[in-house]
Amino acid sequence: MNDTEKPADTPSQEEDFGDPKTYDPDFKGPVANRSCTDVLCCMIFLLCIIGYIVLGLVAWVHGDPRRAAYPTDSQGHFCGQKGTPNENKTILFYFNLLRCTSPSVLLNLQCPTTQICVSKCPEKFLTYVEMQLLYTKDKSYWEDYRQFCKTTAKPVKSITQLLLDDDCPTAIFPSKPFLQRCFPDFSTKNGTLTIGSKMVFQDGNGGTRSVIELGAANGINKLLDAKSLGLKVFEDYATTWYWILIGLTIAMVLSWIFLILLRFIAGCLFWVFMIGVIGIIGYGIWHSYQQYTNLQERPSSVLTIYDIGIQTNISMYFELQQTWFIFMIILCIIEVIVILMLIFLRNRIRVAIILLKEGSKAIGYIPSTLVYPALTFILLSICICYWVVTAVFLATSGVPVYKVIAPEGHCIHENQTCDPEIFHTTEIAKACPGALCNFAFYGGKSLYHQYIPTFHVYNLFVFLWLINFVIALGQCALAGAFATYYWAMKKPDDIPRYPLFTAFGRAIRYHTGSLAFGSLIIALIQMFKIVLEYLDHRLKRTQNTLSKFLQCCLRCCFWCLENAIKFLNRNAYIMIAIYGRNFCRSAKDAFNLLMRNVLKVAVTDEVTYFVLFLGKILVAGSIGVLAFLFFTQRLPVIAQGPASLNYYWVPLLTVIFGSYLIAHGFFSVYAMCVETIFICFCEDLERNDGSTEKPYFITPNLHGILIKKQLVPQKQKE
Repeated sequence: MNDTEKPADTPSQEEDFGDPKTYDPDFKGPVANRSCTDVLCCMIFLLCIIGYIVLGLVAWVHGDPRRAAYPTDSQGHFCGQKGTPNENKTILFYFNLLRCTSPSVLLNLQCPTTQICVSKCPEKFLTYVEMQLLYTKDKSYWEDYRQFCKTTAKPVKSITQLLLDDDCPTAIFPSKPFLQRCFPDFSTKNGTLTIGSKMVFQDGNGGTRSVIELGAANGINKLLDAKSLGLKVFEDYATTWYWILIGLTIAMVLSWIFLILLRFIAGCLFWVFMIGVIGIIGYGIWHSYQQYTNLQERPSSVLTIYDIGIQTNISMYFELQQTWFIFMIILCIIEVIVILMLIFLRNRIRVAIILLKEGSKAIGYIPSTLVYPALTFILLSICICYWVVTAVFLATSGVPVYKVIAPEGHCIHENQTCDPEIFHTTEIAKACPGALCNFAFYGGKSLYHQYIPTFHVYNLFVFLWLINFVIALGQCALAGAFATYYWAMKKPDDIPRYPLFTAFGRAIRYHTGSLAFGSLIIALIQMFKIVLEYLDHRLKRTQNTLSKFLQCCLRCCFWCLENAIKFLNRNAYIMIAIYGRNFCRSAKDAFNLLMRNVLKVAVTDEVTYFVLFLGKILVAGSIGVLAFLFFTQRLPVIAQGPASLNYYWVPLLTVIFGSYLIAHGFFSVYAMCVETIFICFCEDLERNDGSTEKPYFITPNLHGILIKKQLVPQKQKE
């Protein structure tokens, strides 16, 4: 039997794990003789996954994503769908926008007016009566007007008959397509909202209406501004996507270089981190001061952010002195905090550097750990895609539901379901002249359709559970690999082959239930946070000061609870990877071990994470500075950047955020490595005394800097 298998069969170790004196001195690392843990939770987890798959299949059968991609006319037909009469008619047109009261009504297709699919939106004002007069002289007027009518429409009807048949709109006015729907062409003229440069127009019934009478006018104008902003952002991405990919690739290479250099020159590289971060922040302070000084010559720059309010044109804020003054103050505060932390944590930083060197050795001997974040990214991408697809199919499940709509608002049968095929022959059509049977939404009365909201909640919850499980699996696999490195007496000779693959297989085979247990706790906390945000959104208008204060307190408490549980779970996964016990026992053992070494925890974890965080900031900041100089045409010597950007901050923020995520993926391996080595180190101190019979597994340098007073066992001193 291998030495690593003995601890699993030692009853005293299993019973008295918390007592250091009962530890097996022959322990040599992660046990190989294991059994399945938290089987009940594993079965529940697998049943939830099976149910999740079944839900996705059922949603796929009942759902139709075309309903989200294409607008639907009053007959329930898709606009722009290939193979149908509406194939070339991709835009939805509303007969009478005056019957709509808000933008949400229009976008949700709940406007009580007929809707048809058209190939383009109207470009001019024209009423049905005016068209009839012009039709007697020129037949082309009807040809232009009929494209906004039903196929059965004729140009010789009276207004009364037209309203009864509802074949054509009583008037059309200039519109533009937005979200594949015709919306009024709003613009401003001397500060007044207009449509096609007009403030009033005829409604086709002999009356005159103003633009303001369109209840959704102001809201639609804001939507159009948002559309303009979105188009400009899209154009910037289309122009710079190639350079963004190059920037992210450079960030990945830079992260690799830093990780390799940490093994050889961790101390020197740390000061490179420090000087680099301080320099980047200093450059930001200098640039903010330069912009602040340059704007003093412009009278308009003295306006405040409060004066201009919320604007969709972000560049307006960068024309204000106050904006750059705020940036300068924030960066100065950050600079001072970083310098003070360097001064007061200088001794602990030495410990972090030694730990990083030890972690670099571990990663150097197990280089496959640097590739593992790619597997985590792939698994997370699969979970996210499945969740999004399932949510879309659930949202588009059902059959077309038609409702009775009374344009005049005087019908006792309004909002009742109806059948458009036979509606004109029913008693409702006779009792309510002018009533319509229009498409309302997708739904149904079956048991499946009644529980669609519940299915949405289940979809979200299992998604959160799977996301946290994938993260837990990665942490446990990496911990097993690094623990194998630590407990090898002769490194790298005693390290078995493929330690990461072995640790990953153990985690999947034996500890799926334990990992599911830990990730379930996190998923429940996150679900409660989402419920709180939902309630806050729904009850926002009815909240008072006390309720808002309690809401903030709950958010803070759940945030602290989530981070505390994540920290404890991470250490529990390390104990699982080493000893192969269930989640609760591993969490208790990890907690007790950390409490017995609480001072060392403060030294290692926080300072090491701070150093690694500075490394992430340095990578993201370095790439960010280069991207800023490149996209603002300040590096013409190196390369000619894109010259036609609407907002240079669009690709800049994308590169910075993407670079930080890439650096976080690489440095998170280091963080897990250091934490695993620390847990193993604490175990090593309690198991061994440094004698010939019980030598320490840790390197002398790390042992000497962490435990200076225990280099020689106490009994040997006596």
